Amino acid sequence: MSAVSNELSSFERFQTSVRQFDVTGRTLLVPDMAPFHARLLAACFRAVGVHAVVMETYRGLALGKEFTSGKECFPCQVTLGDILYHLKKEKDRLGAEFSPERYVYFLPEADGPCRFGMYNKMQRLILDRFEEFRDVPIVYLSTRNAYSTESIMPPERSSAFRKLSYVAVVVADVMDRMVWRIRPYEIREGMTDSFADKAIDLIAAAIESIGESLRFEVLHELVEEIAGTAATFIDPRKPPRPRIGIVGEIYLRSHPDSNQNLIRQLEMYGAEVLNASIAEWINFVSFEQSRKLQRDMKSAWAARDYENLRGVFRDLVSIEIEKLYQKWQQYRVYRRAWRHLDIPGDHSIASIERKLDSDRLFNFAIGTEAALSIGGALAYAHDGFDGVVNVFPFTCMPSTICTAVLKPLLHKMKIPYLDAPYDGTIQPNREVALRTFIYQAKQHMKSRLEGKNNNKAE
Repeated sequence: MSAVSNELSSFERFQTSVRQFDVTGRTLLVPDMAPFHARLLAACFRAVGVHAVVMETYRGLALGKEFTSGKECFPCQVTLGDILYHLKKEKDRLGAEFSPERYVYFLPEADGPCRFGMYNKMQRLILDRFEEFRDVPIVYLSTRNAYSTESIMPPERSSAFRKLSYVAVVVADVMDRMVWRIRPYEIREGMTDSFADKAIDLIAAAIESIGESLRFEVLHELVEEIAGTAATFIDPRKPPRPRIGIVGEIYLRSHPDSNQNLIRQLEMYGAEVLNASIAEWINFVSFEQSRKLQRDMKSAWAARDYENLRGVFRDLVSIEIEKLYQKWQQYRVYRRAWRHLDIPGDHSIASIERKLDSDRLFNFAIGTEAALSIGGALAYAHDGFDGVVNVFPFTCMPSTICTAVLKPLLHKMKIPYLDAPYDGTIQPNREVALRTFIYQAKQHMKSRLEGKNNNKAE
């Protein structure tokens, strides 16, 4: 890698090189947050004419840590390392033909107190230290407008992409849940992972062939076919395992390398695991957008600002229709898988909010993922899970709030609970903590089943 430039970037670069613009004609670099989801999202971009590739992940962690202080959120270091590693590799591969203008780095953002909203600004400053990477722009989608895509591609393609990408996310969620449901009970070790990798490639190809036609029935039939085949991998002789629910910060809980393959570790020690879905977060963003518009409508009504009121009302109707669309599409995909496998459904955001409000444990008005994690953990408890793991970056503020609320609450409910913070280091006592947690979960499962049998006997 060339010498680091000593020139300081001005804040104007945040407007000129971290922005929303039509990415058609360039190579879109997609971070690999969740393996299945990233591959299908890239396929959705390609389906509407945007060349998108998923970057290798975690190979450049040393680079990410080299150019950060250690005070940053761990996902910031991982994603920074991914983009630096990818661009360096591209430059080495292409030599003099390397042209930074060909690439666009895709890094969404969120508003609110979480540091995630500042990732793309900080990473812009780091990329600008390298002369050869200064002209690689960063494009983003934002929670401020519920991840609207109208600003990054032609309007006639934006609507189709938004619908297609949401269904792709749900399909990836279902694929994850198939794997987690089958792998602990598979007939032959490794057969589930091998099959799932091939299945995802088939789904990605189907998404690209569907394109803007939005023939979702093709995906539905493929999901049902995959579920039917995958169901035959289960060995009925293997006994049931304690079920563990994972909540926490979306990147850490979804990125296997960053959480040191936590799900596989828990399975290795004897658990069946369910992670919170990616669609849950998208539904939450739409839900929060609806709440914001309702507040704006009340303010406009109180101020007698009827012109603004009409605009806000139109936006509110639009987001409510989108919420119904999301719910409908989720059901259509899950329904096909349910014909062959008893995978868990997804949590309803509205039901999570009602639960939090009724118990006065937390409030969505506070914001951040804490509401989802606390509500999701309680939903796991209600559904009879035998333990909850809270996964988060070390020093994460929203997840620290979750810890403060969940630890005493689940202890009172006699449900095993484990905090799992990560910062890229290997903690020598991690294995002991996980083994102890799974032992507690097995004891909880035993007590739960004995209680059910006693109730039946009565």
